[in-house]
Amino acid sequence: MSNLLQTRLSELDGVLDSVQATPQVADELFAVVDLLDRQPALRRALTDPGADSGAREGLLQALFGHRLSEAATTVLRAAAGERWGTPSGLAAALERQAVRAVLSTAQQAGALDTVEDELFRFERLVAGDAGLRAAIGDRTAPLEARRRLVGDLLTGRADAATGMLAARAVGARERSFELTVAGYLTLAAALRQRALAKVVVARPLTPEQHDRLAAVLSRQLGREVSLQVVIDPEVIGGVQVTVGDEIIEGTVAGRLHDARRQLA
Repeated sequence: MSNLLQTRLSELDGVLDSVQATPQVADELFAVVDLLDRQPALRRALTDPGADSGAREGLLQALFGHRLSEAATTVLRAAAGERWGTPSGLAAALERQAVRAVLSTAQQAGALDTVEDELFRFERLVAGDAGLRAAIGDRTAPLEARRRLVGDLLTGRADAATGMLAARAVGARERSFELTVAGYLTLAAALRQRALAKVVVARPLTPEQHDRLAAVLSRQLGREVSLQVVIDPEVIGGVQVTVGDEIIEGTVAGRLHDARRQLA
């Protein structure tokens, strides 16, 4: 992601943070995203760099008028006023804000920890089940049918926010279900001004090991860290930590790989 795009996304984050994030705002923004995804001509009209800003504003008014809440309208206008590089960039930016609205609402309800944990565990369940992973990722099947599958699996078993976000992630905005959920978890951590660290270990961490590792990473990064622990016997001991694009390799398998590479 370019620095310019990150700046624009951060500015739009600030717009959402300046209004009251509610489930209604999330639903409305998701509805706009779905409309944009279905209507390529509309995407182009709202992202045409040569179009007059007044014309885009008029189009927004004609399409949405008083159909959206003031908060959702504020976010939509701010997003449409930016240049996102591609027609699909506007929809992606709005979906980010819809996801943040869901997460913010969960945070206000004191349920963000639960939603984070449930999302991570469900993503791991999908990753470990080849049949389920194939069903969710099957682009030849209708998107709504795949979303209903996820909803059926989580209804009554997880927080409503978890079910909503898992279903949205089926659309694979970030190329795959796994990467899209990872993006959601990064946004959740950022809401609490935390870094998100993916930790791969051969065996489950004890509570003491978990807390010690979190403390070490927090000192290194200068802020609190949320750990997402993945069990993988192939690491052969040690721990591999990924924070953003940085990988901290401390596993026996990793050291053997480096040694073989140096000898090749």
